[in-house]
Amino acid sequence: MVGMTAADSPPPEPCPGLDWAQCLAANERWLRRVILARTGEPQAVEEVWQQLALVAIEQRWPLATAASIAPWLHRIAVIASARYVRQLGRGRRAVRGLAELQNTRGNGAAPDPLVLLMRNERLTITRQAMLRLVPRDSEILLLKYGERWSYRQIAAHLGITEKAVDSRLLRASEQLRRELALLGIDEDES
Repeated sequence: MVGMTAADSPPPEPCPGLDWAQCLAANERWLRRVILARTGEPQAVEEVWQQLALVAIEQRWPLATAASIAPWLHRIAVIASARYVRQLGRGRRAVRGLAELQNTRGNGAAPDPLVLLMRNERLTITRQAMLRLVPRDSEILLLKYGERWSYRQIAAHLGITEKAVDSRLLRASEQLRRELALLGIDEDES
């Protein structure tokens, strides 16, 4: 897993009277829940928690004020969880690619190079379109379709209503369609 540094997150304000070990212990339960919600995998919680604790303890700033500790730790938990999920996704794609390769070797059929090229091109264009979206739009699309979260889960994590989730998803989907059209992918091709 790619290591995090305290520089990945804004430093807390100075507060000399606090102990990070105590701060981590006091916030551990809810932070573990955040990690579980972000990764979606119970086995990931311990690994990501260790990364979070390491970043918090290694940080070189004086300890934060009591009011700013929880938001700072939350941000570290979100970043560490996202890195874990990306790493896991890369691993799954590699395994899937190996399985496809093994299947084509086993039955003597080779994948159609044109199909592979077109699939790769569509992925590249879709990534470009996602990068052109406002971050909050791409975030909600990734939570819904990448993480396969329900409206209720998204609403709970973003602190908004399910109706707001529906509205934001609709707006983000429409914007993604427009961006894809600008990049040369029609809805009919989907």
